[in-house]
Amino acid sequence: MEVKRSANKEVIPSEIETRLEEHRVQIDELDAQILRLLNTRATCAREIGRLKEKVGMETYQPARERAVLERVRDVNSGPLSSDAVTRVFERIIDESRRLERTMSGNK
Repeated sequence: MEVKRSANKEVIPSEIETRLEEHRVQIDELDAQILRLLNTRATCAREIGRLKEKVGMETYQPARERAVLERVRDVNSGPLSSDAVTRVFERIIDESRRLERTMSGNK
């Protein structure tokens, strides 16, 4: 079995190094997919902001936010906990709301 030294001088068997690299490549690909989906979601949020502005609707819709958070917790199958999923989506919702506000000029 061949071994390599990592940057921090740990000895790592070559098959482990190979598997680590495979997982890292997969994570990079998943990150690109997540980014595309986030930008697609942001485009929708921006359009929602435009529509809300047309009818004079408030950007912040607490009932809708609660429904989104409840839905993502309900469909979560792990390994992320419901609390972790909630935190991630709260941040996504915050950024979506910020985009909506920029559409209405209420920064």
